[in-house]
Amino acid sequence: MIKGLKKLLDMIKFPHTVFALPFALTSALIAAKGIPNFRVLFWILVAMVGARSGAMAFNRWADAEIDALNPRTKNRHIPRGEIKKHHALIFSIISYGVFVWAAYNLNPLCFYLSPLAIIITAGYSYTKRFTWASHLVLGLALSMAPVGAWIAVKGTIEMPSVFLGIAVLFWVAGFDILYALQDIDFDRRYGLYSIPKFLGIRKSLYLARIFHLLTVIFLYMVKRAVPELGIFYDIGVLIAALMLVYEHSLVKPHDLSKLDVAFFNMNGYISLTVFLFTFLAVMF
Repeated sequence: MIKGLKKLLDMIKFPHTVFALPFALTSALIAAKGIPNFRVLFWILVAMVGARSGAMAFNRWADAEIDALNPRTKNRHIPRGEIKKHHALIFSIISYGVFVWAAYNLNPLCFYLSPLAIIITAGYSYTKRFTWASHLVLGLALSMAPVGAWIAVKGTIEMPSVFLGIAVLFWVAGFDILYALQDIDFDRRYGLYSIPKFLGIRKSLYLARIFHLLTVIFLYMVKRAVPELGIFYDIGVLIAALMLVYEHSLVKPHDLSKLDVAFFNMNGYISLTVFLFTFLAVMF
């Protein structure tokens, strides 16, 4: 049983929680003007893990046949036969149940909005079948993390959380475009939709840069809405911006060999950097 759980956690790439979780915690810090009380913080963490685990497991279930055809993904757990497809679906349902339970324990608005979050995060898995805007839908799914965390703390939606959510939307959409460059030939062959397929490699790189510029702009809009964040927050956003510049320097139209480094390492560092400097901002 433990071995099976380890395989499920590996299947959903549990360490990739580092992408959205720091932004959720960033939002919670700003909303609480410090560290939220333990109860709220605990249920935010439970909600984040539940929602992301549910979404990833559902994605693996929905895309199992496509993954089996794609040379890049054919060695994932379901195509390889290490995890049964229906087990992934059961895990997804349980994870989403944990998410709803956590939302219920936070406040009524979190609970009432939890079905919408499930629809968006699970529905993303089908978007590549009919629209090139799937990258934006993925961004929308992760953008709910900071907005949801703000609601968890304050019980309402306010502009700082909206700005932070939009920043996350464009951040995720930008790096998902970069990641999708690996599958451009596969998407063309099997009739799937993506921005790289629609625009080509060079134009897709330009669009990803525009999206990441918007990310930085909206991160600074958070500061405009909450001026008391001070210099620490500015430094954090500046470092994150420089990391984005470095990320794009790793990916060139004629050389995608460093894409995994650009995708995982740099984006993990970016979210953690914004969180850590926001922590310093609200504490000092």
